[in-house]
Amino acid sequence: MFRKLFFPALFGVVGVAVLLALGVWQVERLTWKQGILTALETRLAAEPVALPAEPRFEADNYRAVTLAGQPTGRELHVLSSGTSAGTGFRVISQFRTRDGRLILLDQGVMPIEAKETAPATDPVEITGNLIWPDDSADTSPPPDETARIWFARDVPAMAAALQTEPVMVALRTTSHPDPRVSLVPVDTSGIRNDHLEYAITWFLLALVWAAMSGYLIVRTIRQKD
Repeated sequence: MFRKLFFPALFGVVGVAVLLALGVWQVERLTWKQGILTALETRLAAEPVALPAEPRFEADNYRAVTLAGQPTGRELHVLSSGTSAGTGFRVISQFRTRDGRLILLDQGVMPIEAKETAPATDPVEITGNLIWPDDSADTSPPPDETARIWFARDVPAMAAALQTEPVMVALRTTSHPDPRVSLVPVDTSGIRNDHLEYAITWFLLALVWAAMSGYLIVRTIRQKD
């Protein structure tokens, strides 16, 4: 009897332990992700500061900044959908700051039919947020550089194309709006946080595994009787 029960019991205990461990790991990941989201939301709500000399992802992602300068008229267009402004082209422009720096400015989304409309190049004062977009540059088609159409906000590649620093600011407010563009300020709503659902799934699977293992043990005992 012991030999017949050993393997079903071992199978049940090991399986439940593995599934519970995966559930606990997802709970830990949930806590970690919530900490990141809280830090990002704090930066979003903070008073804007001057653009750092050397922005860093770990310390400055989503940091609110203020600066003055003007778009140079050189820009790239990222085909976008699912934004608050609908489907269109996200305008990434070369922006010259008042102190002479060239950076990338995510101005927002313009309608597809406005692609050939001349950009506004008036001097402006803006607030925005430093961002390192999590677009799928590795899995997106390569850009059509002749038509200036891109399919992901690839900061290093766009900076090389527009000859700027690899720094992107997403526009939040501006003293002179570009009439082509609808603002799409950054927030944390697009950051996935599915760890609670994953944890529940693993814990439910552990419960099912335990029930099935118990049924197998009971059936083995009854067969012996």
